[in-house]
Amino acid sequence: MIELEGMPELIDPVMVAAFEGWNDAGDAASTAVAHLDREWKGEVFAALDAEDYYDFQVNRPTVWLDGGVRKITWPTTRLSVVRVGGDKPRDLVLVRGIEPSMRWRSFCNEILGFAHELGVEMVVILGALLGDTPHTRPVPVSGITSDPDLARTMDLEETRYEGPTGIVGILQEACTHAGVPAVSLWAAVPHYVSQPPNPKATLALLNRLEDLIGLRIPLGELAEDARAWQLGVDQLAAEDSEVAEYVQTLEEARDTAELPEASGEAIAREFERYLRRRDSGGPGGHATDGGEGTYLRDPAGGRTKPPMPPRPEPESGSPTDEDRSGGKAGSDADEDREQPAAGDADGTGGRDGERDDSGRDDSRDRDDSGEGEGGAERPES
Repeated sequence: MIELEGMPELIDPVMVAAFEGWNDAGDAASTAVAHLDREWKGEVFAALDAEDYYDFQVNRPTVWLDGGVRKITWPTTRLSVVRVGGDKPRDLVLVRGIEPSMRWRSFCNEILGFAHELGVEMVVILGALLGDTPHTRPVPVSGITSDPDLARTMDLEETRYEGPTGIVGILQEACTHAGVPAVSLWAAVPHYVSQPPNPKATLALLNRLEDLIGLRIPLGELAEDARAWQLGVDQLAAEDSEVAEYVQTLEEARDTAELPEASGEAIAREFERYLRRRDSGGPGGHATDGGEGTYLRDPAGGRTKPPMPPRPEPESGSPTDEDRSGGKAGSDADEDREQPAAGDADGTGGRDGERDDSGRDDSRDRDDSGEGEGGAERPES
């Protein structure tokens, strides 16, 4: 560990972490933490020693000029702190870096050491995955935890995942074993537009994080960026009939899955979220598109409707009669599978992808550093 400044004294701190690489489709998660750091003017107080955790042939250092003097920036993970003012001020410890190449257990232990020393009350880890979700609909965000009590009190999914994992899954389990409450928030990014940035997915993660920790997050220009991103993808899809037809198929599947969830419980949840955001008003307001608590116009019927989080499908792959009659909403991110990406956004290159229970291929290759294969991790539930 390289400590840059003295350890700060914090108020009711929550640690928010994101890592570039396999768990960061569209750079949505790392961009979300960068947004928090920028909007709240985070102060870096520590960094992990890059020599201990990174393969510099995979994540290469960069050279830059500072007043004619050449300097090197090493790939690493940095910790910063931001103070959120208001009636009840509290602090956020932001962890932003690159998924380590080696010594993952030591890496997590070092981060947990900071969490214990700073008195962190909860760790929230952001991730993004590639999925069969249309860009025209609200971005599904799943909340996952290994703690049964936390799942019950915060209305989260308790993880049941088995299979390959990334640093998000490892850090969450390390927190659980260390007795630190931990939650993972996963945004599903359309696999056919996997290249970064994806401001709509970033916006959805921030909206869900805001609901989780009870803080108002200034969004700056992020809402406008998300609208511009969707319009740009609309134009590209309109130029290719096959892509447009595929997007329409995804829309129909999504809308069909959401239809049974127009229950009193789901409507009440959306209305409560709307009231919270309206009452908190002021500069830097909230987006009206991007998260699962938003309202989008139905391009087919011209109607404005609140999207509802879909139910998880039973093992048979189709909803039961009981499912169609109501029940608790689940995750739209297909949390029963986690897998590396397996193919470029244009369908070329990469390894053969694993398929989920419904026969869909939710994985694509991505390359975050430009020097190797990357991808997105399935949420672990």
